[in-house]
Amino acid sequence: MRRRLRKKRIFLLLLVIVLIVLFVNSSWIAKWMYPIHYRDDIRVSATNYGVDPYLVAAVIRSETNYKTGKESSKGALGIMQIMPDTAGWIAEQAKFTNISLDDVHHRADIGIEMGTWYLRSLIRQFDNNEIAAIAAYNAGPGNVRNWLRKGVWDGEAATTSQIPFGETRHYLQRVLYYHNKYKTLYEEF
Repeated sequence: MRRRLRKKRIFLLLLVIVLIVLFVNSSWIAKWMYPIHYRDDIRVSATNYGVDPYLVAAVIRSETNYKTGKESSKGALGIMQIMPDTAGWIAEQAKFTNISLDDVHHRADIGIEMGTWYLRSLIRQFDNNEIAAIAAYNAGPGNVRNWLRKGVWDGEAATTSQIPFGETRHYLQRVLYYHNKYKTLYEEF
C-alpha cells in the first residue's frame, strides 16, 4: 500500500514538473507575463515620431508597468513618468496645446505621446544612440552628456557597469531586457 502511494506521489510530481515546463515555455504564458497594453497608442506615437514601438513599450513597462496615475517620489507623472518641467518643455517644443499636467498624469494616450516625443528628442540629441538616450530618459540628458564627455561611460550597452548612478544602470538594463523580450514574443507590433 505504501509503495503504491509513493509511486502515485512520484508520478504526480513528475506530471506537475512536466506541466510547469510546458506552461513556462508556452508563448501564451510568456505573453501573459510580459503584456503590452495600450498597443494602439504606442503604435501611433511610435510611428508618428519614428521610434521603435518595442522601445516605447519597454520604457513604459520599466517606468510604471502600464499603470496611469502614478507619481514618483521625485515628482515624475503618468504612464511614462515625465517630470512636470519636462512636460512643459515638451508641450512647448512639440507645440502640444491644451494639455495639462493632469492629462499627463492620468491619460495614457497623452503620456505615451509626450514620452515618445521626448524619447525621439533624446535619441536625436545623442546622435541616434538609443542606449545613451534610454540612460538620459532616466538620469537626464545633462548627466549623460557629462559622462560621455568625461569618458566615465562610452554610451554602450556592454559597459553599463560604468554608469555612475546605480538607478540608471539598473533602469537601462531593465529597459533593454523588456525591449528584447517584447521583440522576441511579439513578431508584429
